[in-house]
Amino acid sequence: MKKLLAVIFVMVFAVSMASAKDIKAGFVYVGPVGDAGWTYAHDEGRKVMEELPYVTKTTFIESVPEGADSTRIITSLAKKGYNLIFTTSFGYMDPTIEVAKRNKDIVFMHCSGYKTAENVGTYFGRMYQPRYLSGIIAGKMTESDTIGYVAAFPIPEVIRGINAFTLGVRSVNPDAKVKVVWTHTWFDPGKEREAAESALDAGADVITMHQDTPAPLQAAEKRGAYAIGYNSDMSKFAPKAFLTAPVWNWEAVYTQIAEEVHNGNWESRQIWWGLDKKLVDLAPINDAVPAEVKDMVMEQYEALASGRTDVFTGPIKDQSGKVVVPSGKTMTDGEMLSMDFFVEGVQGSAK
Repeated sequence: MKKLLAVIFVMVFAVSMASAKDIKAGFVYVGPVGDAGWTYAHDEGRKVMEELPYVTKTTFIESVPEGADSTRIITSLAKKGYNLIFTTSFGYMDPTIEVAKRNKDIVFMHCSGYKTAENVGTYFGRMYQPRYLSGIIAGKMTESDTIGYVAAFPIPEVIRGINAFTLGVRSVNPDAKVKVVWTHTWFDPGKEREAAESALDAGADVITMHQDTPAPLQAAEKRGAYAIGYNSDMSKFAPKAFLTAPVWNWEAVYTQIAEEVHNGNWESRQIWWGLDKKLVDLAPINDAVPAEVKDMVMEQYEALASGRTDVFTGPIKDQSGKVVVPSGKTMTDGEMLSMDFFVEGVQGSAK
C-alpha cells in the first residue's frame, strides 16, 4: 500500500511540475522608467515580480508611442518567446488585441482598457479611492478655495479621478472649486509645468495632477503653494509643497498574474482592485497637514477599504446642478468606467 501511495505521489508531482511553466515576461511602457511617475511605478512592480523563483527573465521597452509603433513592439516581444506580456497604457488596447489574435499561446494583460479575449485580460486599480482621500486633504489645506488639477486627456480614467478628488474636496469644503487644465499628453514636463503655472496664476494655492512627472509639483513649490502628486511618492522633488499622493503598488497584480500563469490556472478576466488589496494606496501625509485632518482621512480610508462606504454614492450632481446619482444609489463599475461628465465643483470641460 505504501509503495502504491508513493507511486501515486510521484505521478501527481510529475504532472504538477509538467503543467507549471517558467515565466518570461515582457513589459511595454508609454514613458521612460525615469519619469518618477506612471512608468516608474510599473517598473518597480516588474522588479518585484522578477524575484519570483519561476520568473526566469523580464524585459521592458520604454517610451513606446500609442498606435502602430506599439503593435510592432508587442509583436517583437511575442516573437522573442515572452509568454506573458503586459501592455501598460490605455492606447495599447487595440494593438494588444490584434497581436494576441496571432499568438494564442501567449498571455497578454492590458492595463486600464476594457477589451478582453481568450488570452487577453485587463487590470487596473480603483485609484478613485485614494483620489477622494487626497481631495479631503486639499479641501482642508486650501485658503483660496481654488485647487488646480493638471490633467492629461479627457478619458473616463482621468475624469473619474478628477470627480473623486472633487467629491473629497467638497465633502470638507463645499465652497472650494477644482480648476482643470488639460495638457493632452501623458509625459511632457514642460507642458505639465505650464499647465500648473496657469492654474496658480488663476488663484490656485493647491495643485494636483494626473500626469507622469513631478513638474506640476515643482511649479507649486516654486510659488509657495501646496501640491498633491500621483503614481508614486514624489515628496523628494517638492519636499515643502508635497502633501501626499495617490500611488500604485503594481507588484500586487504582477505577482498574482505571474503565479497564475506559472500554475496553469490563469483565466481572462477584468481586474479592478482597490485599497483592500493595496494595488492603490496613499503616500505618507506631510506633517504640514494637521493631525485632525490625518485622522479624518484615515477614518475614510478604513471605510473605503472595508467596503462600508463608496466614493460615488448619491446624491451627486453634475456641473449644471442636475442630480446624476440619486441619494442612496451607488454607481456601478460599468458607469464609473465609462464616466464622461464632471461633478459639481469642477471648472473645465470633460470633452
